[in-house]
Amino acid sequence: MDLIEVLPSLRMLRFPVGAAYLWRDGDELTLIDTGTADAAAEIEEVLDGELRRIVLTHWHEDHTGSAARLAARYGAEVVAHRLEAPVIRGEAVGAPPVLEEFEIPIRAGVPALPPAPPCRVDREVEDGDVLEFGGGALVVAVPGHTDGSIAVHLPGPGVLFTGDAVAGVGPTKLGVFNTDRARAVESLHRLAALETDTVVFGHGDPVVHGAAAALRAAAAATR
Repeated sequence: MDLIEVLPSLRMLRFPVGAAYLWRDGDELTLIDTGTADAAAEIEEVLDGELRRIVLTHWHEDHTGSAARLAARYGAEVVAHRLEAPVIRGEAVGAPPVLEEFEIPIRAGVPALPPAPPCRVDREVEDGDVLEFGGGALVVAVPGHTDGSIAVHLPGPGVLFTGDAVAGVGPTKLGVFNTDRARAVESLHRLAALETDTVVFGHGDPVVHGAAAALRAAAAATR
């Protein structure tokens, strides 16, 4: 795992597949996504405050893999969209992606990931809900990658966590492996309308300044 300081209050935890993010409010930490099931020990090494909450952008195993272990050990509140919660709890099976032709070789190159153990969800959220970190974190529904995918927007500091709705691999672009591409494109356009200075992705490099322009360019290029 690579630990990268994106902003004084924001660190990126980069794994072989995907990333998670730690946001700090004083001594209180919020973890956005948790990597794969084998990432928990490395995450624990960098927790230098109270892990207050874990926000899961969607159910995929590279985002929820370590959630159960971390939630149990630290008593952190687990937050996810109501449509993702049954899958995260292990009560339902998530829909597979509908691959575009160009995505087939990309998907074939992704290594097999360990399954995510079922994890409790303490708070089921909807579009427009506000979470108590970062001066007020707005939940933004971004369906398309999965039905209940969410982004999290911090209007005060101008930070956006996109999950897999957007990717930062090369130029900012629509994320891959979507269940409904048309809805995913709509979600990208919605995120591009937000006032954002810094954007961080489930996959790819953060855009630390000028994020709104990067998102608008991605949206303009995607129909």
